[in-house]
Amino acid sequence: MIAKIFNSLKGLIKGVFMYIANEKRYEKMKYNRVGNSGLKLPAVSLGLWHNFGDTDKYSTMEEMCFTAFDNGITHFDLANNYGPKAGSAEKNFGRILKEHFKPYRDEMIISTKAGYDMWAGPYGDGGSRKYLIASLNQSLERMGLDYVDIFYHHRMDPETPLEETMCALDQIVKSGKALYAGLSNYDGPTLEKATAILNELHTPFIINQNSYNILNRTIENNGLKSTAAKLGKGIICFSPLAQGLLTDRYLKDIPEDSRVKKDGRFLKEKNVEDNRDVLIKLNEIAAARNQTLAEMALAWILKDSDITSVLIGASRPAQILDNIKALENTSFSKEELDAIDKLTLNK
Repeated sequence: MIAKIFNSLKGLIKGVFMYIANEKRYEKMKYNRVGNSGLKLPAVSLGLWHNFGDTDKYSTMEEMCFTAFDNGITHFDLANNYGPKAGSAEKNFGRILKEHFKPYRDEMIISTKAGYDMWAGPYGDGGSRKYLIASLNQSLERMGLDYVDIFYHHRMDPETPLEETMCALDQIVKSGKALYAGLSNYDGPTLEKATAILNELHTPFIINQNSYNILNRTIENNGLKSTAAKLGKGIICFSPLAQGLLTDRYLKDIPEDSRVKKDGRFLKEKNVEDNRDVLIKLNEIAAARNQTLAEMALAWILKDSDITSVLIGASRPAQILDNIKALENTSFSKEELDAIDKLTLNK
């Protein structure tokens, strides 16, 4: 009762009452082991790629973090360039950590990344030792942290020797600035080479982060999914709902307040129109399962043990609660899987 009273007041009296987490937050969330490591992640994690930048409402960011943690989402994923502007998601999350989550830091898994363009000049992009170490130092300062739990190289960089990038990750972990290393947007053959280097260095590399959803099967085709399973590495998937395409939002038209209309960088009107017939049929399969299209899309990713977690994005707390419902049914019949594949494998 006291926790409920405090939480009802936290939005009214800033700085007086600290957030108090739901005591039952671990009861319903499922936690999966990350590959062969000792670490577990929630089946649903919160990504801060969108909606945590300087153009977004801070109180909504707070409420989304509260809602996530209160429902067992312990993993919060960032990158140096998340915003807009670049760096602002880390800065805003750092403020939320300082104001509300300090007592819970040891119950949280916080990750960040570097690999894409972050600052001007030759040292603000890629996979060099110079860039990765400098970027993580900046990220830690923005978030007010001594370490992150997972630090990723964000993309393959053909201009930097793989050994240099992997040695930088090794130094970062052994310096105590990250507990584990991860790789993002790699393919199967490069993952295998990187793993060989990191194994030789005894670096705790445990996880891959890649885009994966019903409509995007890239990691099935480039060897990443099968190679990660063979090597005992986890996979966490971003864009599991294809930037909102795999929801009921676009089944009839494109709402004026949708991401397509407001920010067409990642999801465009043509994507919606080209996929609408498929989305309608997928929605029919979901309805027969007593799920929404979004719930089925998330459940489909989590149907086998190769995937550790899905990274959801949200613009409001209710979306987080809706997405967690996917965990209620992650089993699929052969007929359902065949019907989904028939609709989507040739897209």
